[in-house]
Amino acid sequence: MKPAPAPHLRLFIGIALIAVVLAVLPFALAWQGTAWVRILNQAILYCLLALGLNIVVGFAGLLDLGYIAFYGVGAYVYALLASPHFGIHLPFWVILPIGAAFACLFGVLLGTPTLKLRGDYLAIVTLGFGEIIRIILNNLSNPVNITNGPQGIYLIDPFRIGSFSLSQNETIGGLLFSGPVKYYYFLVIVLLVVIGINLRLQNSRIGRAWEAIREDEIAARAMGINTRNMKLLAFAMGASFGGVAGGVFSAIQGFISPESFTLTESVMVLAMVVLGGMGNIFGVVVGALLLAFIPEVLRYTVGPVQNAVFGHTIIEPEVIRMLLFGFALVLMMLFRPAGIWPSATRKRELDARRGGDDADADANQATDGGPDPVKGASA
Repeated sequence: MKPAPAPHLRLFIGIALIAVVLAVLPFALAWQGTAWVRILNQAILYCLLALGLNIVVGFAGLLDLGYIAFYGVGAYVYALLASPHFGIHLPFWVILPIGAAFACLFGVLLGTPTLKLRGDYLAIVTLGFGEIIRIILNNLSNPVNITNGPQGIYLIDPFRIGSFSLSQNETIGGLLFSGPVKYYYFLVIVLLVVIGINLRLQNSRIGRAWEAIREDEIAARAMGINTRNMKLLAFAMGASFGGVAGGVFSAIQGFISPESFTLTESVMVLAMVVLGGMGNIFGVVVGALLLAFIPEVLRYTVGPVQNAVFGHTIIEPEVIRMLLFGFALVLMMLFRPAGIWPSATRKRELDARRGGDDADADANQATDGGPDPVKGASA
């Protein structure tokens, strides 16, 4: 009987298999069309956004419905500094940190007036903040044309390293690397870096302070945690990831407008965090990939199936997508409220709350004339 491989060997084999899958995946999707590689890139962008929002919602327990505003800030910073709009064409490795810094600043501006708010009140304020940013971007064209208003900014520079452009098709080693494929590898590197940062934050003193604030802010303050600074840090860190994702989005699209940063996008990113499992980094990635890919799969399958069966489209794919999306969220809240892949701490918290609710229900039943547990025990 062969001995089981050592744990470090199994880990090495697992990492090697994941690396091979990530390396081959864009070429496998390219056989079905370049559109699927673009969809994959958009899914990775959603992963970056969901990981940033997970810091605010999953780690610190602060409900944010305006997170897409930081995405828009990063996108417009890149567009303004890498387009003919102002005639500025800085390299992307200079603009991305600037975009992250601006988004971080806006995160602090959002967090400062909301330090004493929790729950629904915080959600309403952050929702308003996201809409304010979108309206500003939509109207900041007069008297000085900064954002070009609803017409958006176009001819945005792609990522370049010298003469090497990530948007152009090139043959390297006998393989054709299209623009979306090259952006895919760049996004995977950024995603791995962001996951690493999230893991370090989660296991650090800062991450434990965020979890303490999420569980009981008053107790955390009594234990000496500076809740004000920790909340502002959560908003700032989450916003910076959104700013980086926005800059990459601008470079890939080559055009942005305020309509790309609506409330619907904020709700979608929040749903990814909730569906995947708040507080669990890999669960959030799974939720983002599912909610990014499933709508596109439905888009390509629902219409042809209806045409084949009925001869015409009865229900639009977008309507079915929203119906299934809502139905899936309802089922998740009923059967897996902690998400598909919840964090261990979050799962214990929900189980404890359920146990407390069951105990309260039993106590109420006894008070209302139900079976008396004391008499039952004495009998």
